[in-house]
Amino acid sequence: MNELPPSSESTPGPQSAPAASPAVSTTPAALASRGGKLSQRLLPLALLVLAVLLALQWWNTRKELHNLRSTLALRLQSGETLNSETRLLVKAAQESGKELQAKVSVLENRQAESQNQQLALEQLYQELSRNRDDWALSEIEQVLSTASQQLQLAGNVSGALIALQNADRLLSRSDKPQFITIRRALAHDQEKLKSLPIVDTTGMALRLDSVIGQIDALPLLSDEKPVVPATQPKNARVKPAQAPATSAGAGAAAAGGSDWMTVVRNNWDSWSNEIWLEIKQLVQVREVATPEALLLSPTQAYYARENLKLRLLSARLALLSRNESAFRNDIVAAQDTIVRYFDTRAKQTQTAQALLKQVQNNNLSIEMPTLADSLNAVRNYKAAP
Repeated sequence: MNELPPSSESTPGPQSAPAASPAVSTTPAALASRGGKLSQRLLPLALLVLAVLLALQWWNTRKELHNLRSTLALRLQSGETLNSETRLLVKAAQESGKELQAKVSVLENRQAESQNQQLALEQLYQELSRNRDDWALSEIEQVLSTASQQLQLAGNVSGALIALQNADRLLSRSDKPQFITIRRALAHDQEKLKSLPIVDTTGMALRLDSVIGQIDALPLLSDEKPVVPATQPKNARVKPAQAPATSAGAGAAAAGGSDWMTVVRNNWDSWSNEIWLEIKQLVQVREVATPEALLLSPTQAYYARENLKLRLLSARLALLSRNESAFRNDIVAAQDTIVRYFDTRAKQTQTAQALLKQVQNNNLSIEMPTLADSLNAVRNYKAAP
């Protein structure tokens, strides 16, 4: 930084002439003194420049530090904001993760259940597809067994026929020749059932219901009233007041006195007949096999009718269950009750007795066949390897 003054010496040229100034010294000592003075003058300036440079450097450094601190503070603030937002996002993500985990567990459980159900359905389908014939034969065996029991206990012929026809229809869907033996046995049992005599149980039950409905109108021996004859006796004569020729007879009596005996005789006959009818109504003689039937009180009469109804209802149940012995015992007991307590001369009672006789004359002792042939054919086919 110290600049040296230009030297006063110059290289002598060929054409220049030396011009020496008497005031300027060109000696080395002079030069050194002149350089020291110059350096003393330039030193404060150099120090000032250095101080300015250092001040500028410090100010620049401080400004950079201030800017750095501001930037760092802004970044820290934005970082804290980002951290808080990140925490919220992390919390929301954790909650969402928990919900998703719960949903995933539910879906896994449902998937496991669906897989188990699918496996069960596949297994069931395999079993069904493996033994369809066995299932059909088991169903046919069950139906035939039930129909056979109903046939033996209740005589349900129509139900047995329907069961046989349904079994034959199921077997007809398969073209296996092994089913021919079973279908032949089914056809044989159908022919046996169709050849049975028909028992009109429905008609018999309707007749019993009709008799039960008439019981309340049947007259008892205890409530019988005397019957007034609807016609006059054969020997009764017409009263003179009712004769069509009364005026003519009076004129004839006035004309002749011989007819007054006839008028007296007619009056006497009419009067005596009326007296005799009144006397016959005062006293009645009846022959009754059970005298206690005439002494029934109203309460006993009510129970007599109800007992007869119960007998007929029991007979109806025995009819529907094919219990012939109980049916006939109840019918006979009902007929005895009617003869004992009811007036058999009344038309209603005679009608009820006629209906009971019609029901009693029917035959219920029909030996029902069994479905053993069809059942044995099905069981033998199932037992075959």
